[in-house]
Parts: sequence; C-alpha cells; structure tokens
Amino acid sequence: MRTEQTYVQLDARLSSAVAPTPVLDPQWIAFNDELAVQLQLPLTQRATPEGLQIFAGNSTPDWAQPHALAYAGHQFANYVPQLGDGRAVLLTEVVDKNGQRYDIQLKGSGRTPYSRGGDGRSPLGPVLREYLVSEAMHHLNVPTTRALAAVASGEMVKRESIEPGAILTRVAKSHLRVGTAQYVLALQERKLLKAFADYVIQRHYPDCATAEQPYLALLTQVRDKQAELVAQWMSLGFIHGVMNTDNMTLSGETIDYGPCAFMEAYDPQKVFSSIDRRGRYMYQNQPPIGMWNIARFAETLLPLLELPEQQAIEHASDIVHGFEQVYQQHYHARMSAKLGLAPEHPQAEQLLEDYLQLMHHHQVDFTLGFRYLSDADDQRIGALFQQSPTWQKWYQQWQTAHEDLNAAKQHMAQVNPIYIPRNHLVQEVITAATNEGDLTPFNTLHRVLKNPFTEHEEYARYSKPAVAEQQITRTFCGT
Repeated sequence: MRTEQTYVQLDARLSSAVAPTPVLDPQWIAFNDELAVQLQLPLTQRATPEGLQIFAGNSTPDWAQPHALAYAGHQFANYVPQLGDGRAVLLTEVVDKNGQRYDIQLKGSGRTPYSRGGDGRSPLGPVLREYLVSEAMHHLNVPTTRALAAVASGEMVKRESIEPGAILTRVAKSHLRVGTAQYVLALQERKLLKAFADYVIQRHYPDCATAEQPYLALLTQVRDKQAELVAQWMSLGFIHGVMNTDNMTLSGETIDYGPCAFMEAYDPQKVFSSIDRRGRYMYQNQPPIGMWNIARFAETLLPLLELPEQQAIEHASDIVHGFEQVYQQHYHARMSAKLGLAPEHPQAEQLLEDYLQLMHHHQVDFTLGFRYLSDADDQRIGALFQQSPTWQKWYQQWQTAHEDLNAAKQHMAQVNPIYIPRNHLVQEVITAATNEGDLTPFNTLHRVLKNPFTEHEEYARYSKPAVAEQQITRTFCGT
C-alpha cells in the first residue's frame, strides 16, 4: 500500500494535525471490499478486528498521519472565512493499483480545531445515507466520493433526539474544494496561492502545467468538470441540496450527501433541503449555481494571472460564462440519450421539452418516466400518463423519430436506471437500523443499488415511488 501526505506538507496553515477520538464499542456496519482491493489496503486491515479499530478511529496505523483540513466557503451566498473539517480527519493519501491518488478520510471521528462548538460526531442515519447514495452514484457512473467503511460507534449522539453514533470512511480523488481556494486566497500570500494552484494542477490537471496561461487552463478544466457533473445530476433528477462553495470539489466529484434527494414527481422547482428556505439550490437552479461557484473559483486565481488586471478579469469572465454552453452540451447529449436519440437529431430538443412538460403536468416520476420508455410495449409508460391524448400524440411522434426503435430502447435501458436511492427507501433503512439495530434493509438496498440498470422482478418494490404516507418532503444535513 503506497501512502503519502503531499497536501498537508504544502503549508502548515492549510491543516491541523489531530487524532480521531476513540469510541466505546465499535461494530461493523459495512465494508467495501471492491474499493479496498483497488486501494491495495492490507488484508489484515480490511473487514477484520484490526480494520475495525482503524475505521472506528480507535487506532492509527503506521501509514496514517491524521489531519483536519482548513477551508472557507460561501454558504447560501454568505461568505464564511473559516470552516474546515469539523468532524472529519484525513488519514492519508494512497496511490491505488492504477496509479490514481485518493484521500482516505474518517467522518464523525470527533472534534477538531474547526468544530466550532460541535461534537465532531455523526449520527447513524447520515452515515447510512452517505454510504448508500455515494455508492449508488458510483454505480450510476457519476463522479463521486465513495464509501470504504461504516462503523457503529457504540455511543449515542445528541441532536434533536438521542441517536446511535457512527463513523464513515470516505474516499475521494481529493478533498480540495472551491472553498479551499477561497481560504488560501484570504491568507493574502501570493507565493502560497501559487503553490496551491500548482498543486491542484499537478494532482488533477497536469496538462495545464504546459499551457501558455496555466491558471486560465486550470479554471477552464475545473469549469468543464463541474458543468459535466451538474448535467449528470440533472439527467438523473438528483438534487444536491447544499451547493455551497465548500461542497464543490476541484476534482469534479460529487461530495457531501447531507440533504440530497432524487426527485420523484418531476418538478423543476423541487427543493428538499430543510435549510434551503428560499430555494436557492432547487433542481432547476443547479446549473446557474454551478456557474456562480466557478466565478468564485475564478476570483481566487486572478492574482496569479500574468496579465493586466482588466485583461485578466475579461479572460476569466469569458471562461466562467462559458459554463452554460459546456453544461448545455452535456445536458442535451445525456437527455437525448435518455430518449434514445442522438443529440444532433433534429427533433431531439423539441421532443425533450415537450416530454418534460408532459411529465410535469401529469406529475410523472422522473426515473420511471424515462425508464418505462424502454419497455417492449407501452403499457407501463402509458399508465403513467393516464393514456391521455396529449401523451399519445407525443408518443407517436417519439416513435416515428427512430429508424430502429427496438435498438434505441435497448440503448435507453443502459442509460435510464430502474433503481435509485429513493428517499422513503433510505429512510426505511435508517429507521430499522436506528430503532431496531436491523441492518437487513440496508444490506438489501445496497445490493439492489449496485445494479441500477438491470430490472429484477423480486426487487419490484425498490423501483416504485413513495405512496402518499411514505413521502418525504424534507431532508436534513445531519451534522
């Protein structure tokens, strides 16, 4: 196992050495063997007694140098100059069997210098949610942090009620965020800012190093990664819920699965997060917020540009405003594919616009509204729209737009999932584990979500939207 700590060596002000706080009685919840093999984790430190102590924070292996990372961020557009890992520690960086560098981080491992009065712990529910949803996103082919392990702490955590505690081990290409760059900028030391930007280039975008303007090239690449990521979210009906700049990675991975949710009945203005009282991060706002966050990243790079100030601002602004075009290209390609059409098909854009309007009018489930189009017959999809005349007219137009409808449907079944981590299913898991200590629902849902594109009759209930009494309209960050 090849481990290093390159980022924390960059400058002492960017992190704080802190050991995880031991817990009373750790017990395994889950361990990701597939990911452990990729990371080349020693066999003795996987789902073993030794591994349990490591991923509970009770022992520190010789390859770990625990640090909490510092960062700033705009939270709901309000700038906070110091946030940081208030309940997490970076154990190490590891180079996997493919030569890719990853961070291994414990979440819920106790207080750090950035806890701001918090206890540094995590209730069981948010750990189960992040494990399930992040792994589901991975299997949906969305760039994301991943879950390596989940451990029950054997201790209770006080939030609105007393809940069992747990610790998640998260793996990411890095935990560098737009908010990290904002923190470095605020230190007002150009040498450090340059060292940070060069580090991001070296770690994530090495081809930028030889560009004529390496920092404009970096801005462009981060923009493109974020635009593509948001397009992927939108194509799945995923609502992140808290797109603060401290939750936007420079690597282009989805991070932090607090108040997130997958939309069921299609509604462009859908909001789930209990703390998003004004709907800033509603479904349809995710693309413009993505661009807003890239503008904040651009501000951190301006002092590094070897250009006159006005010219530097103009170049950076052009790149930021290019976000929309890059996003639209990715979104159009993905949404066209969901209809079984090539993005250049002359009817693709209009058919999609009309279909989304139909889905909104009939309150059709976003996931099934696309998945059922790939069925061999039209019974399930027609039922979603009550076989209305407007639906039947659209359906005929859609069918005639294909030269080979059967081939198109086969392709659609590979891009339109049948299973997603629906809110009510995740809540079932959390309730069973929290109230009864029963992990059977967790294990079953986890198994289902590993194969989101393959329908199985015995898993039928996992594809269905919530009925009225199951609906969850608010999600919570759980910190």
